[in-house]
Amino acid sequence: MNVLYFYIFLLVHPYLSLWWKSFEQADRKSWEALIPIYNYFIVFKLGCKKPWWTLLFIFPGIHLVMWSVANVSYIRRFGYFSLIDTVQGIFFPYIIMFKITRDKDPILPETNWANTKEMGDREWGDHLALFLSLPVIGHVIALGIGAVSRHKPGKKSKVKEWGDSIWFALVAASIIRTYVFEPFQIPTGSMEKTLLVGDFLFVNKLAYGPKVPVTPLSYPLVHNTVPWINIRSYSYLETSNYTRFPGIGEVNRNDVVVFNYPSGDTAVYDPRMPNGLMGHDYHGIVIKEAIRLWKKDNAYISKLAYRLKDSVIRANPQGNIDLYNLDNVVQQMAEQRIMDLNGQDFIDNIELWKNKARKMLAEDKVAFDQSTGSMIEHYGVIYRPVDKRENYIKRCVGIPGDWLEVKNSVLYVNDKKAFVAENQNLQYLTTNVFVPSDKSMYEKYGLEVERQDYYSVGEGSYVMNLTKSQLKKLKRANPAGVFDVVLEPQNSDTVKPTAGQLIKNLHIFPKDLYVNNTMTNFNKFQIPSEGQTVTINAENIAWYRRIITAYEGHSLSEKKDGIYIDGKKIEKYTFAMNYYWLMGDNRYNSADSRVWGFVPEDHIVGKASMVWFSKSPYLGVRWERLFSKIR
Repeated sequence: MNVLYFYIFLLVHPYLSLWWKSFEQADRKSWEALIPIYNYFIVFKLGCKKPWWTLLFIFPGIHLVMWSVANVSYIRRFGYFSLIDTVQGIFFPYIIMFKITRDKDPILPETNWANTKEMGDREWGDHLALFLSLPVIGHVIALGIGAVSRHKPGKKSKVKEWGDSIWFALVAASIIRTYVFEPFQIPTGSMEKTLLVGDFLFVNKLAYGPKVPVTPLSYPLVHNTVPWINIRSYSYLETSNYTRFPGIGEVNRNDVVVFNYPSGDTAVYDPRMPNGLMGHDYHGIVIKEAIRLWKKDNAYISKLAYRLKDSVIRANPQGNIDLYNLDNVVQQMAEQRIMDLNGQDFIDNIELWKNKARKMLAEDKVAFDQSTGSMIEHYGVIYRPVDKRENYIKRCVGIPGDWLEVKNSVLYVNDKKAFVAENQNLQYLTTNVFVPSDKSMYEKYGLEVERQDYYSVGEGSYVMNLTKSQLKKLKRANPAGVFDVVLEPQNSDTVKPTAGQLIKNLHIFPKDLYVNNTMTNFNKFQIPSEGQTVTINAENIAWYRRIITAYEGHSLSEKKDGIYIDGKKIEKYTFAMNYYWLMGDNRYNSADSRVWGFVPEDHIVGKASMVWFSKSPYLGVRWERLFSKIR
């Protein structure tokens, strides 16, 4: 149900609860119950002497909590304290509200905490309130403190005291986390060396304007899954449309931005793997699984691999061969050769294989784990609303209207070389470079072997991920060294690509067989802006499919006679939102817009502003990074 209806319900509630009658029993004027908002002000004043809590109704999600608090505190002033009374007050107070007006009893004094009977009457109701605030843990705290300290007559019970404290702390923290700033931890190396694994950030939501959550009714202080019990943390009982409050500014080119993962509308649900399937591109997983299933079904691959291996062994009678690596090499060679020669079969039946992959992920609940080389079980496939998709962090390199292109690993924005962050990484294949001990490499150049900042690829050759300053230092220390930027081959414009090369295009945005992009060479394109109208045809529809369907909610059909949107043939399309292009500073180790495409404005969360703590998995606390500004 849309959040608007809940606000309408809140305005109607005082009339359904007959407040204009019970107000007279509380020595208030009946007309005070008829004035919207002011009536809640009076109820909070009567119930708990905190009329300013009325202001908290403006926050979606919080407003339903405050509605329950208002009801419970109010009916308790008329003697309804029990567990059943509290349950009704929280979820359906109208029976009790009717009894109050029927009995016409005057409002009671506040609870006398020195009176054992009154404390006993409300004991289980207070336990319920504490449980709903912080299940189990809240009781452990309250009862533990109560066991070691004696209750003082006239003071609130520990359960009531801690229930109030925890409840208000959670409400305040939820408001701050949702609308002001949120802590965020860097889990992967995609932004190195600007941001490091183990950095803890503050994300400023006021910078671009805080978003109203699409699913505001959710468990506080967790994102999309309640830890340990692995259940959904949010409810679809209350939903809202995309709304953003005014912010200090707008998303600027080169800002470091936190956003909801655009390809996370559908997710492989596996909370056992926080860095595994869960946060990755479901649509990319479908393509990989479809190709893998096709390869598995193709008996020629194993036969060709066997013949290639046999020929290599016979050509080396001395037996000085690494058989384990040989198996991997010949398997890759066989797969690539079959893809080139027989891949048209996959292309012609691509939807068949993608549907098999979707069925395997959704129904069989298994997927291939590349790190172990085996199948793993997971918990199935789920849909996630925008605000509950995984949080990602990248640098915004393109804003609405910009033209972008990547040529030989160099990013161009509006035909000019883009800004290069101070700690942005590129990958180099090096030769004639002296590599001392791992400790010296860290002390001299800041390179950590544990994070694969550098690794050997053969006699005297290394692959190194380097910033501009690191490259400069290494060149100065190795004047004879060769540093070649690693590039991915792109299909020739003059030579017809093989089927294998076409299939490779499916791994890079826009995931289309006939759009030839790589991570280091990306075709020129424009980032859409709100209100912009473009011509749509078979040549460029690949760039806009996901915008039209997933982000702007239309149906799309591509037929021989043209493009159909919502059943109507069209030649032009007008974008409803602004879009952005985000890339990791660790350009060779970053799943970013080059993989999943444009980031809609309703996915933008906030600006990464400051590193408040940092701890290396290998080296301990990075003291120099504490409270450092992010650039």
